Amino acid sequence: MSFEEPEKSAAKAQAAPAKARTAKVSNRVGLVGLGAMGMGVAKNIIGAGFELYACDVSDAALRKVRRMGAVATRTAAEIAPHVDVLMILVVNAEQTESVLFGENGAAQHLAKGSTVVASSTMPPAYAEKLGERLTEMGLRLVDAPVSGGAAGAAAGTMTIMAAGAPIAMRRVKPVFDAIASKVYKLGDTPGMGSKVKMINQLLAGVHIASSAEAMALGIRAGIDPETLYEVISNSAGSSWMFGNRVPHMLAGDYTPTSAVEIFVKDLGIVLDSARAMKFPLPLTANAHQMFLAASAAGYGQEDDIAVIKIFERLAGIQLPAKGKRRKAAGAKPAGSSKPSRKPTNGKR
Repeated sequence: MSFEEPEKSAAKAQAAPAKARTAKVSNRVGLVGLGAMGMGVAKNIIGAGFELYACDVSDAALRKVRRMGAVATRTAAEIAPHVDVLMILVVNAEQTESVLFGENGAAQHLAKGSTVVASSTMPPAYAEKLGERLTEMGLRLVDAPVSGGAAGAAAGTMTIMAAGAPIAMRRVKPVFDAIASKVYKLGDTPGMGSKVKMINQLLAGVHIASSAEAMALGIRAGIDPETLYEVISNSAGSSWMFGNRVPHMLAGDYTPTSAVEIFVKDLGIVLDSARAMKFPLPLTANAHQMFLAASAAGYGQEDDIAVIKIFERLAGIQLPAKGKRRKAAGAKPAGSSKPSRKPTNGKR
């Protein structure tokens, strides 16, 4: 095995698991995925006193989590024999499938009775089928997509939308307590968590797209964008996404907190699921086309508010340049009006 030991204690992991091991309540948790959210989750799991076994394809991420005190490895198969709860926090259903059933997949190496926590945004139908497959292997699934972004993950204040058998939910509760401020128990079978996350993503994507459209129209109409943002932030037309994402555009900074491609994927999931139910989604379809257009124009890996750049091309508007942000024209001095409803993290 190629486990990398945490720097603080180099003698924690042993390579050979016992045969036919049965899961028990333990202090060992596995985490696959150390991206923007995964690293914050890792920090809070370790901080809560769990022994963390972490996996990622990035050597830099593995070095960082090892310094935090985790046992680190590149494959999920190496984690699986050592943990009784395995949390998967990767991009999509395809990566989740690979983590569990791929060449170095974890599922066949997990002890009977172990609990898998699937936290990616995925089609509800896939989550339902995944639960059935794992049950056939003597494993349990908690369908538990998350919201809160990198800031929420780092602060331990994520929202978790969870569905799974009561015994599995009890098993993962201490882990959820370490990483989230709100855990919604949505049912006893996997799939309902992904359904609720799907609705969240519908709203998030439509709000981002409509925010971009509104700001672009305002710029075309000759309204100072800083002033427009200040007014709308304190008016009924505001939304969480408007308050969080528009400042990225005003700063000319498209470093991704959540990329355009994420909403190409997530709104695609929404539309595919609705199509299977023969349910029309005209607003979602239009928002999806906007994100597709932005991706096709080369902005797929930029922050999701880069969807506004399609209007820069179509309508010839000039967006704020990076490093040129200034105070809103006509803005009142601090303390002279009610606080702006501007959120402070990057959740979605």
